[in-house]
Amino acid sequence: MRRQKGLVLVLALLVLISVTILGVSAVSSSLLQSKMAVSMQQNGLAFDAAEAALSGVMFEAEDELLLASNNLDPLTEARQGNEYDPTIQDMSCHDDEAWTTRHLTSNGLDKNTQHLAAGKYHTIPATESWSRTAFVREQACRGSSNVVGGNSINCHVFVIRGCGRVSGRSSITANTMTASVFAPASQ
Repeated sequence: MRRQKGLVLVLALLVLISVTILGVSAVSSSLLQSKMAVSMQQNGLAFDAAEAALSGVMFEAEDELLLASNNLDPLTEARQGNEYDPTIQDMSCHDDEAWTTRHLTSNGLDKNTQHLAAGKYHTIPATESWSRTAFVREQACRGSSNVVGGNSINCHVFVIRGCGRVSGRSSITANTMTASVFAPASQ
């Protein structure tokens, strides 16, 4: 009888240890999933900030009053700089090089304004949003657009990189687009 009581105690301890291990494993898994969810949310915020930066460049480039004033939109400003050769140059979100830079803050986009002031795109969590714009080349327009202006119209090609970063993270999320704009042919 005594041996059976000892065996029941050993079995009870084994069951208790198994339940404890399962509980610790469940808590560990839950914490890992929570960290992954926070990371995905922060990656999504950084991507949204990068997309907003791209949209901000196009917003300024289409602002008629800004185009008519002495303030330059980002595409015109980039056109004034050196040409960018994507085969030998890298347009990084980390450096300032000669790229035209715009910032998008929590204030949003204002008409007739160059968005040059640095600030936060989101405050909680603190997120930054900025863009880099570079002029690539002037080329003959291709496709049906050739009919528009004959030889007096060319396309100016730009590369625009939107960048977003959530504070406290070392990584930057970037998205890039190419824009082609009708312009008078250079002589």
